[in-house]
Amino acid sequence: MEQRWTRSAEHPDLPADAFGDGGSARAVVDGRGIVTGWNEGARQLLGYPPDDIVGTPAARLLDEELPSETLHEIQALWRWSGRVRLRHRDGHPVEAGLLVHRRAMTDTGRDRLVICSLAGAATPQDKALEEWMHKQSPSCATIVFDTRLRVRGASNFAENALGLTETEMRGLRFSECDLHSEVARLERAVRLALESQEPQHVETYAKTPGESREHAWSHVAYPVRDEGGAVCGMALASHDITEQYWARKRLQLLNDATARISSSLDVARTAQELAEVAVPEFADFATVDLLPDPAPGPVPASARPGAVRLRRVAHQSVLPGTPEAVVPLGEVDVYAADSPTAECLATGRAVLHAKFDPSDIDWSVGHPRREAAVRALRMHSVMAVPLRARGTTFGIAVFVRHQRQESFSEDDLLLAEEITGRAAVFIDNARRYTHERDMAAALQQTLLPQQLPRQQAVEVASRYLPASALAGVGGDWFDVIELSSARVALVVGDVVGHGIQAAAAMGRLRTAVRTLADVDLAPDELLTRLDDLVIRLAAEAGTGSMSQTDPAVETAGGFGATCLYAVYDPVSRTCVLASAGHPLPALIRGHTVDLLEAPVGPPLGLGGLPFEATSIALPEGSILALYTDGLIGSRHLDIDQGLARLRKALGRPAADLDVLCDTVIGALPPEDRADDIALLLARTHALDARHVAAWDLPADPAIVAQARQLVAAQLAAWALTEASFVTEVVVSELVTNAIRHAAPPIKLRLIYDHHLICEVSDASNTAPHLRRAHTYDEGGRGLLLVAQMTRRWGTRHADGGKTIWAEQILDVPQPGI
Repeated sequence: MEQRWTRSAEHPDLPADAFGDGGSARAVVDGRGIVTGWNEGARQLLGYPPDDIVGTPAARLLDEELPSETLHEIQALWRWSGRVRLRHRDGHPVEAGLLVHRRAMTDTGRDRLVICSLAGAATPQDKALEEWMHKQSPSCATIVFDTRLRVRGASNFAENALGLTETEMRGLRFSECDLHSEVARLERAVRLALESQEPQHVETYAKTPGESREHAWSHVAYPVRDEGGAVCGMALASHDITEQYWARKRLQLLNDATARISSSLDVARTAQELAEVAVPEFADFATVDLLPDPAPGPVPASARPGAVRLRRVAHQSVLPGTPEAVVPLGEVDVYAADSPTAECLATGRAVLHAKFDPSDIDWSVGHPRREAAVRALRMHSVMAVPLRARGTTFGIAVFVRHQRQESFSEDDLLLAEEITGRAAVFIDNARRYTHERDMAAALQQTLLPQQLPRQQAVEVASRYLPASALAGVGGDWFDVIELSSARVALVVGDVVGHGIQAAAAMGRLRTAVRTLADVDLAPDELLTRLDDLVIRLAAEAGTGSMSQTDPAVETAGGFGATCLYAVYDPVSRTCVLASAGHPLPALIRGHTVDLLEAPVGPPLGLGGLPFEATSIALPEGSILALYTDGLIGSRHLDIDQGLARLRKALGRPAADLDVLCDTVIGALPPEDRADDIALLLARTHALDARHVAAWDLPADPAIVAQARQLVAAQLAAWALTEASFVTEVVVSELVTNAIRHAAPPIKLRLIYDHHLICEVSDASNTAPHLRRAHTYDEGGRGLLLVAQMTRRWGTRHADGGKTIWAEQILDVPQPGI
């Protein structure tokens, strides 16, 4: 018989009652209170046919006046329920329980759908339906106990979950049905519910018989009461919430992965964190392989076309010793073109092999042991997910199951893609950071002194330690610069920031210091010129000067820096130093270690503030320790503690300066350094009177010949007669220029260390200039002659005048100093 559907008269949007049994009375009342719909059930309830009631006020159906509160609730609520006394067509009252639903807006306002059940009292069939419902529920496992907690009944779902029939369980305690610890826990919950007369809620996680995957269950144990309210038994209702449980687990795993994998900027560490997140949470074995860098070379001839080369950077296993891994960390291996790894890399999409037979799989091209491992461990499910970031695929993560019996699902693949996608960003950041750090480190090494110059004034040793991988290479530097008159400049500095820009800024400052040192500027004047340079560089970059409130802040395109510049003179045995915001040196004299006290100027880049030089007399054999603040500051020690540690390390006996450097560095705490460390140790030597000769000369042209004689005699005493001719020419030209163009007093000095240095000092501040004389010029050839006959020459200004010096290379053994 064909079932015909019609539209309901009281609700045109819904089909008519398909069963047509009149089990409920339904009416529709519009916003004006007029009945607009009436079904057969309503006619049976009140006796009115539709033609007599549709279009009339609904109030005529009431046998009582409704309270105003009830009317307000019916108007305000989306659904109202309650009992109302209605009037039958023949005049007798009818008690009815009504449900009033507020519906959509119409032309006459919001109408109401009024429903009343026509069902009578419960029937025996209702009881049977209720029992069958609990028995046959596909989502709720129900077990019924008597008051002695013996099983009296179980639903079909409970039978399947426990693997026992109701007959097999009846009369047993729950803990006797299964010895699993979770079952004993549930029995305790049922007992507690019996004793407290209150429901008890429990969640358990266990495997069902015949399944390897753990299920999650939500249980409620509650007392069952009879008609009089007395407890006649207990019930345990259990719902399988495995899907919700695994969804929560996946979300938790995703959150944990984000927190764990983003903790490092090291490529191998970040990749290993990805593998550790996956194992054992949803995989038994995981690998992370990256494309070789630099670009991969040719694939071995034994490999098939389409094979790919990848470098193993991380792997993790549930088994000790990681027996699945046939490729050691760091090595490059070949994967066959038909392997999931190669397929994933070629397509850029994740590959899922939920189930396969290990005996048929062939991933072994280039590595036969891989096939043996797959078969021996019976790997049966695999996922390969690309590591892709910023539009580039740079590696593959592979997840394998061989201990768990269940295969990977599509949900597992989605989770793996999400975790790997997030990890790929962090790994790519680490790759880029490592590449930039390596470039910065290489630049830093090329800009630092490759070999300290050999000179007689000081014996030096140095150490440079870059910051930790997370902080990156910084801008610390040191230098040793030969100056005129056997003097030497000791420099140490620190550029704010890390990376290539800091290293490049360090190189610019170091070059600037060397250029200014060649001009023989005093330490305070050199720092003033360097400060001006930093300000100009910042202005050219469009950043202005550095922040007045925080000089250590690196501005975009500009830089801030500190610097200490010290000049040691082995003749006078004095050290003149000036600091631009840099820590002052430590001085070791015998077994005493002191921290020098001197004015410290502002960091470079502030401008407008002066620098002050301090002169210190140093006994021969003293050791100056110059360093950057990374040596005395750390995350766990303040500056005072760092200085105390430095003094203690410097005070330990050491055979030579290199050993002392190692002692100082070895005293550092074993922690990641947030800043670079530069250390420069210099032991002072002295030039005594045997290697220095000085004469005061009158401003008389006749004295030039006598000056040549004095020089010749001194060179003979030093066994340097071969240098006599050049030296006499130089002395003649320099003394003559001083007499003609300068002012007295005039002083001539010879210094003999590994070079021969000739100096002429006068009271004038006028600096000579090298120029080429014209054909008929009477002068102008003296300095040109000096420059051609000596290694180098220059002018050094002081408060009382200037000194012109020239330096010759000696071919004789150097004197002992």
